[in-house]
Amino acid sequence: MDFKDEIKQFGDRVEKLKAQIQTEEATKNAFIMPFLKALGYDVFNPLEVVPEYIADIGIKKGEKVDYAIMRDSQPVILVECKHWGESLDPHNSQLFRYFHTTKAKFGLLSNGIIFRFYTDLIEPNKMDEKPFFEFNVTDIKDNQVEELKKFHKSYFDIDNIQTTASELKYMNELKSLINVEFQAPSEVFVRYFAKQLYHGVLTSKLVEQFAALTKKSLQQYINDLITERLKSALKKETDDEKKNAEQEQAKPNAVVAERKIETTEEEKEGFMIVKTILRQKIKPNRIVFRDAQSYFAILLDDNNRKTICRLYLNGTKRYIVTFDEQKKETKNEILAVDDIFNYADILEKTVANYDGEKIANTKSQLN
Repeated sequence: MDFKDEIKQFGDRVEKLKAQIQTEEATKNAFIMPFLKALGYDVFNPLEVVPEYIADIGIKKGEKVDYAIMRDSQPVILVECKHWGESLDPHNSQLFRYFHTTKAKFGLLSNGIIFRFYTDLIEPNKMDEKPFFEFNVTDIKDNQVEELKKFHKSYFDIDNIQTTASELKYMNELKSLINVEFQAPSEVFVRYFAKQLYHGVLTSKLVEQFAALTKKSLQQYINDLITERLKSALKKETDDEKKNAEQEQAKPNAVVAERKIETTEEEKEGFMIVKTILRQKIKPNRIVFRDAQSYFAILLDDNNRKTICRLYLNGTKRYIVTFDEQKKETKNEILAVDDIFNYADILEKTVANYDGEKIANTKSQLN
């Protein structure tokens, strides 16, 4: 299972189990520890993960953070946990206090559903107030999985994460600002566009009118983008279906016909009866079948020139076709599959004839 599948499976597990988790300690055991394990860390190895890590704050001794992920005997990620039903907003100050007393470069605050990653982008060794990366594990996006993967034990690189942390932080803040402007455009935002369209004096009334027009235009623009994406996706799907249909038509008829072949239970039963009849004379693994659209062939040594018999069991009437020494066919109606036992002598003789040919051919080659 790859990392993306493992994280999404973990998210499904959280969604199913959360109603049963009543305490913060249960949240740690059911959600946080499995999450750290998914990141490749051995939660039972104190060289990798230390629970209740001591982070003394000044004269206040014995302060403990829930987990510390270690590297080279030093903490690199501090993990503070809360019950899954608790909001994380009031608790980042606790992690903030622990952060500057250790050499950890990252802080993780989580309730098992929301995961917030912090670092020190603004001031060295002082944790930022806002996370640079946040996600809901029950609704995680593919691009978020890729960012999370950087924290996996196998890929963890402090410099690499810090390089992208700043970009992530400002992108998230920009997206939040854009969302606010799209929902309720600010006066500054409205004036920026209005000035490019209206060259007179922008009165309060005009700004109000442009605010409504700006909001409508933004919504229409987003709708147009979505519509174009959908059209493009549908066109691609239609083109793919058309291409597949053309490929199917281009395939040989034999291949298409082969797809329609379905071996029935009666045909399997008939094969087992023939095998039972002949197992006293030859090794059973020499008897094989090949199913075709119109009949069911039973062969010796998987050789279509050594047909033991053919069964026609899918029509309104059932038949068995046997072969004599000259390989001349004889077609006989049977009322039930068990009637194949009535042709035991003929089937044994047919096999003996094929084996006789084999012996004769071998002697000829030796001479």
